[in-house]
Order: sequence, then C-alpha cells, then structure tokens
Amino acid sequence: MTDDRTRLARSAAFASITVAVILVALKSWASWRTGSTAMLGSLADSALDLIASIATLTGVWIASMPADEDHRFGHGKAEALAAIFQVMLIALSAFGIAARAIMQLSGQVETAAAEEGIAVSLIAIVLTFALLAWQRYVVNRTRSLAIQTDHLHYKSDLLLNLAVISALALDQFAALGIADPLFGLAIAAWLAWGAWRGASDAVDDLMDREWPEDKRLAFVEAAARHPELTNLHDLRTRTSGHRDFAQFHVDLPPIMTVEEAHDIIERVEADLCQRFPGLELLIHIDPQGHVDEPDNPLVEDNEFAKLEKDA
Repeated sequence: MTDDRTRLARSAAFASITVAVILVALKSWASWRTGSTAMLGSLADSALDLIASIATLTGVWIASMPADEDHRFGHGKAEALAAIFQVMLIALSAFGIAARAIMQLSGQVETAAAEEGIAVSLIAIVLTFALLAWQRYVVNRTRSLAIQTDHLHYKSDLLLNLAVISALALDQFAALGIADPLFGLAIAAWLAWGAWRGASDAVDDLMDREWPEDKRLAFVEAAARHPELTNLHDLRTRTSGHRDFAQFHVDLPPIMTVEEAHDIIERVEADLCQRFPGLELLIHIDPQGHVDEPDNPLVEDNEFAKLEKDA
C-alpha cells in the first residue's frame, strides 16, 4: 500500500474501533436498564465487534511484517490466528445469550424500560450508517480486504439493532412476552453461524486450501497467454493473510539456454504478478517430455489441456 492508502485503511479501522467502544458503553447501560435478552445479544455483538476490530488490526499489522530469518514465507497466517481467537469469543457469547433466553422463557427474567432500549438501538443504527459510509469510501479507494470484511459485518449489525427494537416493542407495547427471548435465541443462532463461517475461513487459511476454482482458472488462462509455455502442471496455490502464493512446472525445449529460459520465465512472472497483485510466484522449468510422477494426476495433469477441453 502507498502511504495514502495505508492512512485511509487505518482511519477506517480506528473509526470501527471508536464506534464499537461507543456502542458497547450505550448498550451496556441499555441492557442494565431493560433486562432484554435481545439487547444483551446486541451488546455481545458490539463487544465482539470491538474485540474483532482490535484483533484484526493486530493480525493485519503482524501479517504485513516482512519475511525474516524465522518466517521466510512472511507472517500472513497471523490473520487466521486472530480469526480463530474471535471465533472462540463469538461461540462463548452465543452460548451465554442462548442460556439467558431460556431462563427468560421460564419466567426468571423480565424486560423493562423499552423506550431507553429503543433509543439506544436507534443511535446505534445512525452511528453504523455513518461508519458504513466511510468504510465504503475507503474500500473504493484502497480495495482493502480487511476493511471490506469489516464493512460486511457492520451491515449485519443494522439487522441486529432492528431486531432489538422489534423485540422490545412486541414484548412491552404488544404484551408478547415471548418475543424478546425468541429474538435472543435468533441472535444467538446468528452469532453461532457467524462463528462457524469464521472458523471455516480461518481453517482454510491455516490448512493452505487451494484458491477458489474461478480464481485458479483465471490464473491458468493468464499463463496460457504466453505461447512459450507448454504443459503447465503441478499447479499449487494458497493464500496466507493478504498474500497469495502460487507455484507450477512448465515445459521448455531442452536445447534452450539457461539465459533464454530465464528471460521467458521473468516475463511470465512479471505479467502474472501484475495481473494478480500481492502474488508470490515460483516457476519450475522441466525439459519437454520430462515426467516427474507418472501415476500422480495432481502433478502431471496439464492445466492448459484442461482449458482446451472446457472450451
């Protein structure tokens, strides 16, 4: 990132933390005043937003550190470790909210002060709209994946705050006492689902899952634009934090000099890295006709031939 893009991304991250701090304070007071399980769920989500923003900022900062003697591939997996930490907190919060909702259904907890709770939720909606507008501007300028993910999370917060308003209104103004705990259970389920999705993404990163098929296909198509390359095989891809990694084998004529082969690979690497920013690429040259593992299709299948078959 340039200095300008870095400043914008940091401003969005700090704006997210600031909004989360304000909402945690307001919703803590509202949860005490109302006794609402739905409000408690919204408070838990805002608290998790705060922790997630801090953890993400820390993870992104560590992941952006350059490679060193002990971490030659960089520190990208710090983001996945931060995500695992967030998932654990989300799962614990979902369990606590569900337990309180069950207590409320059994008549052990009652809600009160609906006006204060609704007012706090409306303030939260206004603050969230303002934050989303700034995040959208920053994402358009920087294409920051971290800010884009945070933006999607805060979009869902709008629905949570609307759920709290509905729960309190139905519970106290429409005398539907079952509404608040049911909304609380729904919020707990939503948090649990978010934890599951977050865990899946983090595990994929830690386990070096291959790129999505459409991205992998676009990469092979870009490489195929270089007629000097034949029989691209043993393609391996992964993502670590904000960086992508790819490696593959290509066949070149055995009579070609080392310098000629080097010049070709340099041009290919420059083109692919330009098309896929943040990519670290390793290309291995085989003499035409060479076979590494004849019985292993993962290694020997020609990716270019697959393109022709699908065309």
